[in-house]
Amino acid sequence: MKIGIYGYGNLGRGVEKAFEKNPDMELVGVFTRRDPASVKTVSGAPVYPAEKAEEFVGEIDVMILCGGSATDLPEMTPALAKNFNVVDSYDTHARIPEHFARVDAAAFRTGHTALISAGWDPGLFSLARLYMNAALPDGRDYTFWGRGVSQGHSDAIRRVPGVKDARQYTVPVAEALEAVREGKQPELSARQKHLRECYVVAEEGADRAAIEKAIREMPNYFADYDTTVTFISEEELKRDHWRLPHGGEVIRSGNTSEENGHVMTFGLKLDSNPEFTGSVLLACARAVGRMNTRGIFGCRTLFDVAPADLSMLSGEELRSKLL
Repeated sequence: MKIGIYGYGNLGRGVEKAFEKNPDMELVGVFTRRDPASVKTVSGAPVYPAEKAEEFVGEIDVMILCGGSATDLPEMTPALAKNFNVVDSYDTHARIPEHFARVDAAAFRTGHTALISAGWDPGLFSLARLYMNAALPDGRDYTFWGRGVSQGHSDAIRRVPGVKDARQYTVPVAEALEAVREGKQPELSARQKHLRECYVVAEEGADRAAIEKAIREMPNYFADYDTTVTFISEEELKRDHWRLPHGGEVIRSGNTSEENGHVMTFGLKLDSNPEFTGSVLLACARAVGRMNTRGIFGCRTLFDVAPADLSMLSGEELRSKLL
């Protein structure tokens, strides 16, 4: 299957690394809005200007879109879905229905297949919540993220005027996590479940008070959480915050009878958020290519993907090795 990568930041490099473990996939090239001459790929894959993507219609089975959810993907995904089968990792949970509708209209009209909001949350964690709800209908869901770097939230901070670079760590509130693991089923607000730690490199002369206010009041990202903003130097960011770990846990606590309660969990501990997310996106690209050949057009999420379509293994191999 022939794959293109559109966007070459941390996530684009993570997708590129995933090809090493997926021999049934071929990277055709990387498409960037930067000067291609300034971009050196990890694998030596060719780099093309983003505006040249349309010249590759018919040569790329699936385009993996590696832009940010704040401003890139809402425009990028429906635009590219007109010409390609696409996968994105759109992660603004509150606006997924709106994003889905726009991408569905664009992809369906031209006979393409789009899979949005892939990755691990939304993505694998979404599937965990679905399976848990189906198996344990009388219960309550909890999702905890971190402690780790959120690529989407870090990107959102970098879009604030005056910000040169930033890292955002999502941190579970320890007392809340422990209570849920014990099956107590507490009522928890977003603020009671997580803290948000922001480390920001400001542009020289920037209004730091205005930056901090913009971050703390940002809807869908920070407004509903206790958020700390710490200004640091570029050298400190490179020295102390260069890694991109993340992870988290989905927990469902519930009952099958008055006598018996159960706790279901699905967790991840990731050394590299972009490499793991990239690996998930490449598996999703495999599914999108297969779905398109079967005439499944329009927008889909992981809820709509047959698990076997994600795997390199044949049906016989899946039944003998994993079932």
